[in-house]
Amino acid sequence: MAKADASHGPNTRLGHGGNDPMDYYGFVNPPVVRASTVLFLDARTLIAEDQKYNYGTHGTPTTDALCEAISGLEGAAGTVLVPSGLAAISVPLLTFLSAGDHVLITDSVYGPTRRFANEVLPRMGVTVEYFDPLLGADIARHLRPETRVVFLETPGSNTFDMQDIPAIAAICRPRGIVTMVDNTWATPLYYRPLEQGVDIVIHAATKYLGGHSDVLMGTVSTNAQLWPRLYRGHMVLGMCVGSDDAYLILRGLRGLGRRLAVHQESTLAVARWLEGRDEVKRVYHPALETDPGHAIWKRDFSGAASLFSFSLRDGVDAHRLLNALSVFGLGYSYGGYESLAAKVNLADRTLKRADAEDTLIRLHIGLEDVEDLIADLERALIAARVAAPDDLPAAS
Repeated sequence: MAKADASHGPNTRLGHGGNDPMDYYGFVNPPVVRASTVLFLDARTLIAEDQKYNYGTHGTPTTDALCEAISGLEGAAGTVLVPSGLAAISVPLLTFLSAGDHVLITDSVYGPTRRFANEVLPRMGVTVEYFDPLLGADIARHLRPETRVVFLETPGSNTFDMQDIPAIAAICRPRGIVTMVDNTWATPLYYRPLEQGVDIVIHAATKYLGGHSDVLMGTVSTNAQLWPRLYRGHMVLGMCVGSDDAYLILRGLRGLGRRLAVHQESTLAVARWLEGRDEVKRVYHPALETDPGHAIWKRDFSGAASLFSFSLRDGVDAHRLLNALSVFGLGYSYGGYESLAAKVNLADRTLKRADAEDTLIRLHIGLEDVEDLIADLERALIAARVAAPDDLPAAS
């Protein structure tokens, strides 16, 4: 059975990427190699560390299979695995930033990224600045001689702002500024930032790549120029993962394309249904034609994921809505088989925008029957009405 390559379709690459069954006596899945100590053939090999594996923290056949599969999907020179999505953010920031440097971070960034940037980087002597995610090429106005990294996330957390990634990368690359993108929402199937000039792409593999809400992991992939430095930084920080977890992510990858297709179809059905509800003020999803970022999404992305938000009109109580849900669980993760809902807090934003919403609900649409999800939301929206239905403003 030949290994998949770039000439194959995404589901073929997902099904066959990462390892050659003939390397393991024909078994289609790689072995789970649980390892710390590795023995060397002789003293010369030991001293020179002249063999493929020398210690468990530096990789095993199982973790290497996952790295190879992710690199193939991203079009990357190499990938490292770390214990969580937050570690996938902190490792490259720690690797490419030093005392005296300046980092620019999109203001719509994932909350734990902001906590790390605010609480750790300043203690290293790094100056942190947040910028409007809609700046595009105008980011040049914020660059300084000491700017070393621009950290991006598209679409942005909770408000799903679409960033003009190619325009930002085109400004940064000639200046030697490293661009990093958290691409968890889209996965490498729906967006490939490295092809648009980005240097480093980050995933919380906990989400869609694993897909079953049972494992924590992050991945960091990069181009050939930065790969040696990323690999060294990862090794020095000791941010390794266990082979059992790597195996679970690799197993999750096999059905990723089929799962994402269901997520996308169901999510757009729910989002469009919400747009027609009197209780809903606005739906935030870039794949909707009504979304301000739709043109960029359509230009750069090949699909849409399951996570989006909607705001409530006056007279609709968010807590009553959440408490009335029965099919949706209340939780902060996404990318798994189960639908989730949570109330969004935008208080950590440093740039106050005129269209910021006080009451924002975030949904992850799972793999349940979409009719059941819509029925659950309908019951919850009705239960959440504080004002009488006739007192609610009509949906625009």
